[in-house]
Amino acid sequence: MPLMGWNKKHSGTGSRAWPVLAAGLVTCLPISSPTLAADDADTAGERLFSQCTTCHEIGEGARHKIGPHLDGIIGRLAGSMDGFRYSMAMREAGESGLVWDRDTLDTYLQKPSDFITGNRMSFRGMSDQRDRATLIEWMSTMSLNVPGSLVEEGDAKASGPARGFADIVLAMEGDADYGAYLAGECVTCHQASGHADGIPSIVGLPRAYFITALFEYKTNIRTNEVMKLRVANLENEEIAALAAYFSGLEPQ
Repeated sequence: MPLMGWNKKHSGTGSRAWPVLAAGLVTCLPISSPTLAADDADTAGERLFSQCTTCHEIGEGARHKIGPHLDGIIGRLAGSMDGFRYSMAMREAGESGLVWDRDTLDTYLQKPSDFITGNRMSFRGMSDQRDRATLIEWMSTMSLNVPGSLVEEGDAKASGPARGFADIVLAMEGDADYGAYLAGECVTCHQASGHADGIPSIVGLPRAYFITALFEYKTNIRTNEVMKLRVANLENEEIAALAAYFSGLEPQ
């Protein structure tokens, strides 16, 4: 029933009450600001993407991490980025013609394991449709697709002492066979198949990122007590060997 009819029937003042009420609403309702709305959307998108930053980067200077960088994701063929070892399931999806647009990203983000069975993304999914739309829109604005945005292997990002130590190991040629011998302790948590079930996959991880990440755990740039204990006593030769071994594996 229209609100005016409700006033006439139930209020003692009849229809005269509605102009007064309407005037009050006009003065009390906030005046929307397009700039503020855009800022809020940017903040919300960045906050939502914080769930992704362990594995992905986006924008100028983006590089592969545990997952591929997401610069230029809109319009990209699935499983097609050079320099990243995709799961067989993701490569097959791309070969079958899957292109990342807003609709396919929305469906994928809802539950990645259902949309592409066998992919190794450990993210369990984002159930709220509005959150997915906000995140995808933010990614589309941040996705600059800058030519040459993928940082070369020798230029892995790090800071402080981690960068200096990582540079030393990056210059070494790791022994992959020795890395296979050392890997037994790693695969007690990280699945040797490359599947991710709550713990990120390290199979096929770019060598430079692998080395830099281990030194960031050693120097407390990254804080994870389990990883810190695991890497604390690793020698440079051992880190180089593990990086050579895991970077050379193909995800199953």
